[in-house]
Amino acid sequence: MSKKRNTTLKELSKELSLSISTISRALNDHPDISLATKEKVKKLAKQMNYVPNLFARGFRSRETHILGVIVPNISHLFTSTIIKGIIEEAELRGYRVIISESNNDDTKQTEMLNTMTQFGVDGVLMSLARKTKDVEEVLKVLNRIPIVLFDKVSSKIPCTQVVINEEEAAFNAVEHLIELGKKRIAIIKETENSYNSEKRFAGYLRALNQYKIPVRNKLILSTEDISLGNGRRLANILISMKKRPDAIFAITDNAAIGAIKALHKFKIKIPDEIAVVGFSNSINSTIISPALTTVDQPGDKIGRTAVRFLIQEIESQPNEVHTKTVEIKTSLIVRDSSLKA
Repeated sequence: MSKKRNTTLKELSKELSLSISTISRALNDHPDISLATKEKVKKLAKQMNYVPNLFARGFRSRETHILGVIVPNISHLFTSTIIKGIIEEAELRGYRVIISESNNDDTKQTEMLNTMTQFGVDGVLMSLARKTKDVEEVLKVLNRIPIVLFDKVSSKIPCTQVVINEEEAAFNAVEHLIELGKKRIAIIKETENSYNSEKRFAGYLRALNQYKIPVRNKLILSTEDISLGNGRRLANILISMKKRPDAIFAITDNAAIGAIKALHKFKIKIPDEIAVVGFSNSINSTIISPALTTVDQPGDKIGRTAVRFLIQEIESQPNEVHTKTVEIKTSLIVRDSSLKA
């Protein structure tokens, strides 16, 4: 059985005894081509199921109207809201999107970046892999096409970066716990090499310092994979302490939900004995009982904003350098996990 393949311009050209350039211009409604020729070409193209090769066209025109998107994990709830915003905004502006995930592997991230430039994408939107240390490969691509970073970014890459004010958001979350009268506030965070985690940790420390609450190293717990399971595991450590914390600030909703599950197991009253605050406002934050107090990150807005800036750079003058940080506002959604009845 022969392998199916797309009809080519060359085959249309041969069938109609017209040049390939005439066929191409007819399909693209070029004003130099007569209406009769256009109709004849389009009719045959339809009969032969011709589909234009966007990549080939892009290589000729140096524009594909395709954006590349690289994220650490497509299935992450917050990431999926960003991707939805990216796709919708790109389509509104006449661009298509190719999405890939790095699985938090910087080698795969480089591979994806190079593959996308080979496909001829006009620009790349990227959230960096957690373990990104060497940014040389990203800088090489940045010299050829525009890149806009979002969510997980790096000060070593001189490009537009769309972020939330991680430190301020964490400060507000911890300040809320302090205002409830909590004084032994634990944090569940990621190990080093995470831009987001370090910024949120800085906000936690600033809130404690500002309110003159001592920083207790025993209440600072880290894990590489900030998952529900690890949130539960680290909360178990906190619960088993002689002097338990009276609040837990987890830098992701998943870890916070894991903590709530651990507290339930030991029949600890939330928020009276231990209050819990998360970060992200994922759909799971309203499903868990008690509903989780959390920082709302507007993923849709982050995605749309990143697309707008990237297209602006694609359509601006070549060799123009863009190095700005765009901050998207967050808000603290207070729910039952920190709200006294």
